[in-house]
Amino acid sequence: MFKVQKDEMINKTFRLPSKLIEELQEVAQNKGVSLNNLVKQCCEYALKHLEDKNNK
Repeated sequence: MFKVQKDEMINKTFRLPSKLIEELQEVAQNKGVSLNNLVKQCCEYALKHLEDKNNK
């Protein structure tokens, strides 16, 4: 049976440099995804590829 699932989302506000926002918007538009989706994927990728997550 089909069951609709929804991920829990939380709204947060982050301040990013305007140049970075412009670059992200361009990439999102070129790839056909929302800016929010692109930022989420970038964060997930960065966290997954940290050299050492436990040490500062």
